[in-house]
Amino acid sequence: MSNSVEITDKRTGKSTEMPIISGLLGDPGIDIGKLNKELGLFTYDPGFVSTCSTKSAITFIDGDAGVLLYRGYPIEQLAQHSSFIEVAYLLINGDLPSPAQFREFEHHVTNHTMIHESLKLFMNGFHYNAHPMAMMVGIAGSLAAFYHDSLDPENPEHRMITAIRLIAKIPTLAAACYKHSVGQPYVYPKNDLDYCSRFLDMMFSVPAEPYHVNPIAAKALDLLFILHADHEQNASTSTVRLVGSTGANPIACIAAGIAALWGPAHGGANEAVLKMLNEIGDKSQVARAVARAKDKNDNFRLMGFGHRVYKNFDPRAKIIREMCYKVLNELGIHDPLLEVAMALEDVALKDDYFIERKLYPNVDFYSGIIYKALKIPVEMFTVMFALARTAGWIAHWLEQNGSGDVKIGRPRQIYVGAPSRDYVALADRSGP
Repeated sequence: MSNSVEITDKRTGKSTEMPIISGLLGDPGIDIGKLNKELGLFTYDPGFVSTCSTKSAITFIDGDAGVLLYRGYPIEQLAQHSSFIEVAYLLINGDLPSPAQFREFEHHVTNHTMIHESLKLFMNGFHYNAHPMAMMVGIAGSLAAFYHDSLDPENPEHRMITAIRLIAKIPTLAAACYKHSVGQPYVYPKNDLDYCSRFLDMMFSVPAEPYHVNPIAAKALDLLFILHADHEQNASTSTVRLVGSTGANPIACIAAGIAALWGPAHGGANEAVLKMLNEIGDKSQVARAVARAKDKNDNFRLMGFGHRVYKNFDPRAKIIREMCYKVLNELGIHDPLLEVAMALEDVALKDDYFIERKLYPNVDFYSGIIYKALKIPVEMFTVMFALARTAGWIAHWLEQNGSGDVKIGRPRQIYVGAPSRDYVALADRSGP
């Protein structure tokens, strides 16, 4: 068989050929679909670090070269020239919109920002100090109870209207979660504002006094949303696809993605950065913190450095670093904790220990700093990530369900439990 690899089981001498599948970019993959049938074997790949679960045309990452492409467009170009709403359109539809297509898409998103008033009662059921991500998982999933007439995964019109609704309503839900946590009244979306300005207004305005969105803050937020919009088959995106493979409605799939994102090893990483900075406390303690991080016998870890995929500098970090300094300068922020972060960054970019191990500051390191400068509470950091990543989750769900060939996800396992054994009556069992 041409363009294939031969796999031989040395125990039995049996061999079979597996086809090699190549994409337009990146390493090829081996199609092992018939491995069990031909040789009676499964692959064992904890964390799926060497396993391709799907074919996708949405995002490409070259971790060695530090490249990130959305639908073929370099993230650097999109960050410089585009907006989050345009990037959401690109991820969902595959191409950048014409002016007319963009106006129509933005119009639809803007006119679906309201949420059902009954959701306020649902929100009030949460304790005042509930974590915003706990609220987001529940509230986002509850949307399916209000739009059950348009959740058919096999209906193209249903798929698109739900995509629009989620991109429009998730910011409204996120802001409501914050308002609940601080005991302030929920703020209705102002549809005369752009996407990010509208969100900031819902977060920080109050009925008692006027509030004006700082354009620097809105621009910084828009950039963060672009950089976090998608990142290939990460844990939360894979979760959305796995749940989607069962035929679950799209809102349930996105709620599952939010739950997966909540983990500190995934969407909670920028929150962990701020906790680390608080632990360090003062820039005079940075050298001591770095020494602790180098000590194998010390369990202290520096968060926000290095990346599982990028073996070079995270391309998003290069972009966001520039915006980080711009935000701090133009907003006149003087925060001791941010001084700790800048001192830590300076050490990491010069210290041989970090350079040799390619432990460069990543996107989580800088995004946490910007969110803090914008007065976004630490507990809301992962919610912000979910808000941005919703666009990517939806794009992957649409791609999967539009393929016409959805196969339910069913990973296999290597069983290491007890052998087959017979039941013993309770009275006949020995033991303490």
